[in-house]
Parts: sequence; structure tokens; C-alpha cells
Amino acid sequence: MAARLRGGGMMALSAAAAALLLLSSSCGVASAAGSEGTPAAPAPTGVPLPGGNSTKFVTLTPKTFGHRRDYQVSCSDQGGPSCYVGCPKQCPNKCLVFCAYCLSFCMCDIFPGTSCGDPRFTGGDGNTFYFHGKKDQDFCIVSDTDLHINAHFIGNHNPDLKRDFTWVQALGITFGDGHRLYVGARRAVEWDEEEDHIQVTFDAEPVDVDTVKNARWVSKALPALSVTRMDTVNTIMVQLDGVFAISANAVPITDEDNRVHKYGKTEGDSLVHLDLGFQFHNLTRAVDGVLGQTYRPDYVNKLDIRAKMPIMGGAPKYLSSGLFSTDCAASRFHRRRNTAAAAVVTTFAS
Repeated sequence: MAARLRGGGMMALSAAAAALLLLSSSCGVASAAGSEGTPAAPAPTGVPLPGGNSTKFVTLTPKTFGHRRDYQVSCSDQGGPSCYVGCPKQCPNKCLVFCAYCLSFCMCDIFPGTSCGDPRFTGGDGNTFYFHGKKDQDFCIVSDTDLHINAHFIGNHNPDLKRDFTWVQALGITFGDGHRLYVGARRAVEWDEEEDHIQVTFDAEPVDVDTVKNARWVSKALPALSVTRMDTVNTIMVQLDGVFAISANAVPITDEDNRVHKYGKTEGDSLVHLDLGFQFHNLTRAVDGVLGQTYRPDYVNKLDIRAKMPIMGGAPKYLSSGLFSTDCAASRFHRRRNTAAAAVVTTFAS
């Protein structure tokens, strides 16, 4: 399947990519019988998200099922056919399974609307680029009339490259009439995969979600806002109906990452950060920000996308004075809406 990209490019989108873009989850692991017929493990069930979308994926964590390599997955709607699937070798410890096609893929495969690692963004136009920013500062990544998202960067300075290695540690999401949603990764001296490193607050009040897969919190003050655990710990999805769905996965810099990339990680900080997936609804044509601008219908990508690391510069344009500040030069938040410019911009269709 191929999708035409804004800016005149073409790229092939797999069925798995379409699944992540839709960001819905109602597939269940019907059983976990290994290829040698070992007994089935308890089946984690998916949670249907608002809107009744029938596309499904489920988070698969192989350690849940011990040493077995294959896991029988069945879509829950209309008794879909079973299939055997495991995680790709690039991400053996956690992956997503797209039930309709019996495909598995990594949380940070290159899909439109993702931000992973040393921030590697894949824009709404389907092209991938890096935005390094600067450690200990905040940058607006999406800014629209009623939605503003800043990212707080952490990192280490690399004197050889004359720049910082950076990662997104937290999001500050401002929306509506000034609601503030914080999604962040807690600092950890040593990474413990059994410990939850995700922290969420809404209007400065902590959001507590049971550490059970598919546990869901719904705001009493704003029922359209929900937080769902996609895994027992460290992976959540935050949704505001009709506005956005954001998946956040807390991950550390591993010793292997540090060795290969020379990140300069010390024993006192595992550099826990967020890998992110975004879906937006009803963005206007004026949307801006590091990632947001790539969703504009008239956006023209001026980066060399054939380069090994296409880098988006212009950091001062996106610099904010605080995590919830909407004062970056690219800000569009609460600016007068021009009726002609307010046409909806949606994510890709498969």
C-alpha cells in the first residue's frame, strides 16, 4: 500500500504503520501456546477506545510468557482467525501486534507522528528528521489554536560534536481554556523494568492508574480525557476525544546504546526518557511547531531526506520559557481563528 505524502513525496506504508497511526486497541491475546504446545498463559485483553474503531493492536511483552518464542494471537471482533506471532529481533522485549494482519512491529518503527531516541521525529508528511534542541530546555513541538505541546529535553553535552545529546523527558500539554496535562518519565539511577517510571498530572493533580494492563483512568472534571495502560508499567496512552491520542513509553539509555553511540551516560543517571506516538484530530492549517508544521497541507520539507541524519535547525523559533509556556515564536495557541484557515488536517488514511 502506498500513501501520497504532503510535500510531493511518496513512501510505502505497511499495514502495521496504519495500525499505529490509528492508535486504537481492542485486540486480545487469546492464548500464549508455544510452538511445542505448551499450556496457555492468562490472556491480556485489549480496551476498545472511544469512537468504535475496529482496527486493533496489543502490546506484547515476551517475558510475560517465559522462554516461549511464539504467541498465538486472535482478534476479538467476530472471532477473527488465529495466527502465531512474536516480537521482531530489533525489539525482542516489547512490541505491538496488529491483529488484522498478524504483524508485529517495534514501538519506534518509523511511522508518521512519532518521536523516539535522540529525538528522531517522523512528521505528518512521512519524512524522518532529527531535532536536537538543547538539554534542560523546553521546545514547542505542536502549537495550534486550542492545543499546545512542549517537550522538555534532557541530555549530555558532547564536546566533539559541539552539541548536546538530547532526549524528550516530558510533555507539557496545554489545551482548551488553559487545562494542563503533564506526561513525564521519572529519573532513575538504575533502570528497573518492573518499576513504573511514568508520571502523569492533570491541572497539577496527580493521575493514578492501577499498574494493571488496560487499567483506565477517566477525568471526572473532563470525561473526554483518559489515560490507559498499554502495559503493566511504563507504557500508557493519553486521549482527549476529538483532539489527540498520545502513546508514551518510558525507556532508559542502555549500556549497549551508550557503548555504540558514546552518549556519555554515567552510573548516576540512566537517562530515562519517553518514546512517543501521536495522532491528532482537527488540526488547523496554521498548526506549527517542530512536529506540528509537518501536518500542514502546504508544508514543504526543505531537509535533505536522503542524508543519514536529516537535522531540523531553527531551535530558537521553538524555544519556550517553560514547559507550559505558550510563548515560543512559532506559537499559534489561542490566536484568532481564521475561518478560511481552520480547515481540518487529519492523519494518514491507509
